[in-house]
Amino acid sequence: MSNKTFTTLLLGDIYGDPGCRVLFMKLQTLKKKYRADFVVVNGENAFKGFGIIPSQVDMLFGIGVDVITSGNHIWQQEDIYPYLDSQSSLLRPANYGNLVQGHGYVVKDNVCVINLQGRMNMPATDDPFKCAQDILKKLDSKVKTIFVDFHAESPEEKEAMGFFLDGKVTAVVGTHIHVQTMDEKILPNGTAYITDLGMCGPKGSIIGSDPELAIKRQLTQMPMKAQVLDAAAEIHGVCIHSDAETGKALSIERIAE
Repeated sequence: MSNKTFTTLLLGDIYGDPGCRVLFMKLQTLKKKYRADFVVVNGENAFKGFGIIPSQVDMLFGIGVDVITSGNHIWQQEDIYPYLDSQSSLLRPANYGNLVQGHGYVVKDNVCVINLQGRMNMPATDDPFKCAQDILKKLDSKVKTIFVDFHAESPEEKEAMGFFLDGKVTAVVGTHIHVQTMDEKILPNGTAYITDLGMCGPKGSIIGSDPELAIKRQLTQMPMKAQVLDAAAEIHGVCIHSDAETGKALSIERIAE
């Protein structure tokens, strides 16, 4: 790749201690393998599957993560609330509005990362489409490389966001489902897209949780809390090469390691 190419790793939801461990052990090797300039990871399930705590944020930044995004579970560990204000590179979905803690987007090293949350089958939030438009209007025209983590349940809503922002951002990547989709593509106007990055979490699990308990929940319909499966984990996400001058995506490659 030329010097004008910018390489970014965008990694799926970290699930519990297994997800944290696999990133701690493998992220530097992964960065070298892909010659990554920038790393974004969704951390909303890092603490026992629900939320993230300050020590995990410190660990992720310490091993080379540039920006941590999140979603609806970011509010479940109250000791993270002060960090949402003090750590500008730890994001919560921007469309929760201005009455809650934290930042919905950040510009770091002339790269913008925007965190949004969907509304279909998700907690009520402001319109993510309008929110995205409003943020883009605020950005300096010199900021060309822009990534959107759209934390949403519905593939329809995610695809709509991809096409809505096509040509306006470098990439729209989905999170939340924990199952990596195989629809990675470059949209007609130069935006990279994938419906879901997948998960940095335990193999042999049901979206990160213990299969035995997950099956019991389905059989009984009892509201049992999911438990993280303590097992070897793998990293899911994508590597995106983009033109540093225009912000257009040149390629998108799925990661499953």
